Amino acid sequence: MPPTAATRGGPGLRTMDPPMRKGTAYKPGMGRGPGGKTLPGTKRHRKVLSDSIMGVTKPAIRRLARRGGVKRISAGIYDETRVVLKSFLTTVIRDCIIYVEYRNAKTVTISDVIHSLRRIGRPIYGFDPDTAENKVKRHTAHQPLRYR
Repeated sequence: MPPTAATRGGPGLRTMDPPMRKGTAYKPGMGRGPGGKTLPGTKRHRKVLSDSIMGVTKPAIRRLARRGGVKRISAGIYDETRVVLKSFLTTVIRDCIIYVEYRNAKTVTISDVIHSLRRIGRPIYGFDPDTAENKVKRHTAHQPLRYR
């Protein structure tokens, strides 16, 4: 009995020739979706792109304000906070991209963010692995604990 073609996916499906109509030339990717790898006739729900800054929700802004010591928040503050946050992140990320491109890398590291924050005049402490001190003293067996 000859082997049958794979019908549920796998490597055999990609190597099979598509069914051809008489008089038509074969074009790779013909009858496929925008991705090119989906089966003909499959549909996909596309998410409508909206402004991603709206992902910073009202409760998130309220939590940040509470951490800063704010008791009551006006209704207009939320949109204004999003505008300020977006402009700040734009400048920080723009500087981070400069550092990443200079290194010929594709990943933004902690050092990139630290250097870009320092460059715009907002230094952050405690994340730089070069200057971090090991503040936790470990108890070893040969050193007795001293209580004061």
